[in-house]
Amino acid sequence: MFKNFIHKIERERARQDTNKVVRPFEWGVEFLNGIKSGPAHLQPSPDLMTRDEMVSALIQYNDDALGQSQHFFDTKSSVDYRVSNGWLSYESPIESPYASNNRAYARYFPASGLEKAGRVPRDGPDVRRAVLVIPQWNADSEGHVAICRLLNFSGISALRLTLPYHDRRMLPEFKRAEYLISSNVGRTIQACRQAVLDARLAIQWLAGQGYERIGILGTSIGSCIAFLTFVHEPLLKVGVYNHVSSYFGDAVWDGITTAHVREGLESTLTREEVRRVWAVISPNYYLGRLKSNPRRGLLLSGKYDLTFTPELTRLLFEECEKQGINYDRAVVPWGHYTMGMFPFKYYAGYKMIGYMHKYL
Repeated sequence: MFKNFIHKIERERARQDTNKVVRPFEWGVEFLNGIKSGPAHLQPSPDLMTRDEMVSALIQYNDDALGQSQHFFDTKSSVDYRVSNGWLSYESPIESPYASNNRAYARYFPASGLEKAGRVPRDGPDVRRAVLVIPQWNADSEGHVAICRLLNFSGISALRLTLPYHDRRMLPEFKRAEYLISSNVGRTIQACRQAVLDARLAIQWLAGQGYERIGILGTSIGSCIAFLTFVHEPLLKVGVYNHVSSYFGDAVWDGITTAHVREGLESTLTREEVRRVWAVISPNYYLGRLKSNPRRGLLLSGKYDLTFTPELTRLLFEECEKQGINYDRAVVPWGHYTMGMFPFKYYAGYKMIGYMHKYL
């Protein structure tokens, strides 16, 4: 009965997003780079290749990128960081075709006053801790600000990252951050890669400010970006992932939040093909990389989630067990949208902030 109640709310909330646009399928080859061999194996142009040839080429691109992911998610060495009125900004390492999207922004919530008051008991009052916070898809400028302030209350500084195509990075004619996840295969890969690189640079800025212990916290797509960042950024000590899934393509295909994206994809690709062409941005393909340096992690999931379905979350848990990654788990009896609603959001906040306070 409670499951049906939660599912009803989840579907109602999903239907409230009336400005979703079903976009035509696009291969998006022009957005693909980042591997040492470049996109040459995707040539000639899609106009001269069959559908099956394009699928094979994209799968090969993903295999290549997975094999050299340290290079694929590598950041540039010289960055011009600027801080003004509580905002950090810097040029994104990825130059997309959209000028407004090519500068990264993060809002800074320092907790220096609380640190000086001695509210950092784990390693003594002199240890400085900070968390990079990555909100969900289509979060507005205030999304997860409450989380940042709760971290401050625990004596932990926070830096809230603006995702690509969000807030001041949004394209002028858009009402939603549609280009972060869309039926354009290559652009979606580029946008997620851009988010990871922007996150790594934000973390490196925190380290440059003297923070000795740095964590990362992400929600929904922010959870996926946070995990990919955690795998590739050795400065991170703790990860908290709110809403978790295994394969990016499967989550888009099955989830009610992304039904409009699936509608564009399924005109050309099958479910299995979508999984393969978005492998490089899928958490399950990276779990084995954590065996040598797993660090601490909390996986938070909704038992009645219709966006990141329990079946896909279970695949992540099973792969963790297979790889010997013993991350802490919290499976709660509600869903994706309801996780952000009263009273459920208070429990989620308690779990996430408490975990960071204890282990960071």
